[in-house]
Amino acid sequence: MPKTPDELFAFLDQLRIKVKTVTHPPLFTVADSQSLRGEIEGGHTKNLFLKDKKDNFFLVTVEEDAVVDLKTVHTLIGAASRVSFGRPEKLMEYLGLLPGSVSTLGAINDTQEKVKIILDEALMRHDIINAHPLTNEATTSIGRDDLVRFLRATGHEPEILPVATPADALTQ
Repeated sequence: MPKTPDELFAFLDQLRIKVKTVTHPPLFTVADSQSLRGEIEGGHTKNLFLKDKKDNFFLVTVEEDAVVDLKTVHTLIGAASRVSFGRPEKLMEYLGLLPGSVSTLGAINDTQEKVKIILDEALMRHDIINAHPLTNEATTSIGRDDLVRFLRATGHEPEILPVATPADALTQ
């Protein structure tokens, strides 16, 4: 049974990680979440749940407006082949999440460490990272270093890699 947001917050409390959470109507896309700009400080995320042909799974987390080249990202993240999006059933099985709620905080549910966590270098330049706390009806702000500490406490050693292209670089 996947953990609840309250269980997530209790785990963060045990780690002495302070977070700030704002509740809001359900957000399903980056475009939906952009209505909260100015209200919530920090780096806002986009999460890609990916798999390769050998059924290795990856959660790639980048800034909300960054672009990830799905034709080449496999060469950066250590995938056995080109990647595609993971099925919703596997997202629930491994991270305990529904589409629209995908978040690095879902690592708390991946007790068998089936998902490799990739954090984009540009995102990690923010002091504060924003993520859904296992539901798309809230946004939790967590310190960058605390996010890494949380992931390690769940058994995941995140890789910080330059996987995305900022959206503004594409228009130049």
